[in-house]
Amino acid sequence: MRIVAANIKWIMLASGVLTCTMIYAAIAPQAALRSTFGETLDGPLAEIVVRNWGVLITLIGAMLIYGAYHAAVRPLVLAVAALSKLVFIALVLAQGSRYLGQQAGIAIAIDAVWVVLFALYLAATRSARAA
Repeated sequence: MRIVAANIKWIMLASGVLTCTMIYAAIAPQAALRSTFGETLDGPLAEIVVRNWGVLITLIGAMLIYGAYHAAVRPLVLAVAALSKLVFIALVLAQGSRYLGQQAGIAIAIDAVWVVLFALYLAATRSARAA
C-alpha cells in the first residue's frame, strides 16, 4: 500500500489521461461506440446520450488529473472515479461475454486495475488518519 500512496500522483495522472481519451465519444459518437463495443446506436437521441457519456467520462479523467495535484480532494476524486469505473465494469459484465472481445473488454481490465489502486490508496490514507 505504501508504494501506491507514494506514487498516487503518477497513478492519478496516468488514469486521468487515459480516461480523458473518451472525449472521442463526444466528438465522434458512432465511431467511439463501434471501436469500444463493436456496435452503434441510431438516431439523434443516441447522439445526445453518447456525447454526454463521453463528456462525463472525460470529466472524471479531468478530476483525476486535478486530484493528482491537489491532495485535499484526492479521497473524493478517487471515490467518485472508482465508483464510476465499477459501474461501467458491472454493466459490461452484465452482458456476459458479448463485449469482452471488443475494446470494452480491455477497458474493464484496465479500469479494474485503477479501481484496485484507488482502493489501496484510500485504505492506506484511512489507516494513516486512524493511527
